[in-house]
Amino acid sequence: MTVELLILLVVIVTALAFDFTNGFHDTANAMATSIATGALRPKVAVALSAVLNLVGAFLSVAVAATVAEGIVRLDAVSGHELLIIVYAGLVGGILWNLLTWLFGLPSSSSHALFGGLIGATLASLGWSGVVWASADGGVVYKIILPALLSPIIAGLVSAIGTWSVYRITRAAEPGKVTTGFRWGQIGSASLVSLAHGTNDAQKTMGVIFLALVAHGTVTADTEMPIWVMAACAIAIAAGTYLGGWRIIRTLGKGLVEIESPQGFSAESASAAIILTSAHFGLPLSTTQTTTGAILGTGIGRGAEVRWGVMGRMAVAWLLTLPAAGIMGAVCWALAHYLGGLAGVLVVFALLAGLAGLMYRRSLHDRVSSHNVNDPAPPATPPPGMAPAPAPSESRAELRTPAGEEA
Repeated sequence: MTVELLILLVVIVTALAFDFTNGFHDTANAMATSIATGALRPKVAVALSAVLNLVGAFLSVAVAATVAEGIVRLDAVSGHELLIIVYAGLVGGILWNLLTWLFGLPSSSSHALFGGLIGATLASLGWSGVVWASADGGVVYKIILPALLSPIIAGLVSAIGTWSVYRITRAAEPGKVTTGFRWGQIGSASLVSLAHGTNDAQKTMGVIFLALVAHGTVTADTEMPIWVMAACAIAIAAGTYLGGWRIIRTLGKGLVEIESPQGFSAESASAAIILTSAHFGLPLSTTQTTTGAILGTGIGRGAEVRWGVMGRMAVAWLLTLPAAGIMGAVCWALAHYLGGLAGVLVVFALLAGLAGLMYRRSLHDRVSSHNVNDPAPPATPPPGMAPAPAPSESRAELRTPAGEEA
């Protein structure tokens, strides 16, 4: 086995590890509101989401074909140099995903991946290695503008949907309305999970395919290998089943108090926007879309919105690209200057060590399916983020019988 092949295998394993973190980091996008309203039990919700993520990954490869296209000039390098850039970008994305998961912040896994790739590219090729703006895309048009527009559009759609739902059902019996929309949430949350698999699993497929092209295993015109699709689908489904309970708690209980009609409106708006973007091959952030939709339900219902929590999320969104980029650049420098397989293994050891430290830290305030519907205690946020205010609602008010384990 050659050194180049070993490096390729490490890159593929790291890509699947990113896909795994993407799964548990983004489970909340589909299932947080259904768990919060009691439409689905926590374990049932993540199992259903995992299965649909698995199915969704096989529906299309349109997004996979556009990953990094028009954002970084990776065609300026090839072979070993390209593998190192892709590898460092993946490690940067994983580290940011884990850090934001630790603090329960629903940041964008897509932007973490792009940020890591941009940082590694800047370190390797310089400023000219990144396409900041062009007729074909660029960072401004493919990342920044969608990041600004998707939560606003999702918020408007879900606000209008929520207002309409409450207007239509205002004369109906509240119990029947709640029961009916809980059943509706099962369908709408399933659509979001399917859309997430269609959109997010393909980003990792695109990265692995890029690595295979760099190694010379396939050409740019080769069809996506079925084993790549299957491996990415399994990885994101496994991560989804793990739960990501810390972020589920933030989205389900931290932003607004969700009732079943709101949950249905938020999930329907998110699914429509994400599936549309996947159809056109746009690597949209499902996290920002879903968060905007949940925020819109609070506005549409006239309910209290916890703007302090929203502010922390917004800060995390702003930090994602530069923070993941710095991590990607540092990892590229380590791998490049140590050289060869040794540099790759040192970066891998660094990733494993930091991931282990963050996991151990998470055990001090463990969140699981048993307490995911409890109010989150005030936590110390990352540097530069304002601490979230303690929720005013009591534990008894926030707990729903259907949200507890059987």
